[in-house]
Amino acid sequence: MYKKYIKRLLDIILSLLGLIIASPVFVIISILVFIFLGKPVIFKQKRPGKDEKIFNLYKFRTMTDKKDKKGNLLPDEKRLTKFGKLLRKTSLDELPELFNILKGDMSFIGPRPLLVEYLQYYTKEEHHRHDVRSGLTGWAQVNGRNLLSWEEKFKKDLEYVNNISFMLDLKIIFLTIKTVLKREGINQNGSATMEPFRR
Repeated sequence: MYKKYIKRLLDIILSLLGLIIASPVFVIISILVFIFLGKPVIFKQKRPGKDEKIFNLYKFRTMTDKKDKKGNLLPDEKRLTKFGKLLRKTSLDELPELFNILKGDMSFIGPRPLLVEYLQYYTKEEHHRHDVRSGLTGWAQVNGRNLLSWEEKFKKDLEYVNNISFMLDLKIIFLTIKTVLKREGINQNGSATMEPFRR
């Protein structure tokens, strides 16, 4: 009953409350992103969610659009600004995902929504990470975040899918707060972002 009804009801109530309470923060960050990074303030990207249905993921922009002489975007680490790094370290760049949760694209807790191009590389078992809504945070994020290998991440995602409960979600929320405050596992091997997944 929790998985089918209560979890979604809590997502709606809490995301709506979060948007109301955090509205001043949204305004301040939006202004700062516009000043330091320009437009658009919100970064949108296609991601697969529940049942691999594609949706637009919303985040605050953390990178510039700087390109090389050939017109190609520079590597992530060269486009990620100090302000962008701050947003990522504090996870404030994730705030717009509250809209995704309210809409039903995502849940507060679940496997993180990854790139659409990764779908072709999943094993049959790994596709089951999409049996539930994607999450703002998840079991993998509180067990190493970007310090985990892709295989370890997927293993944690499947552990969550197979063991969803109110108590597990509550545990993940408390562990997420701890992880964010300690700023653990943000980068992998000193890189600006997680290494691309290929198999």
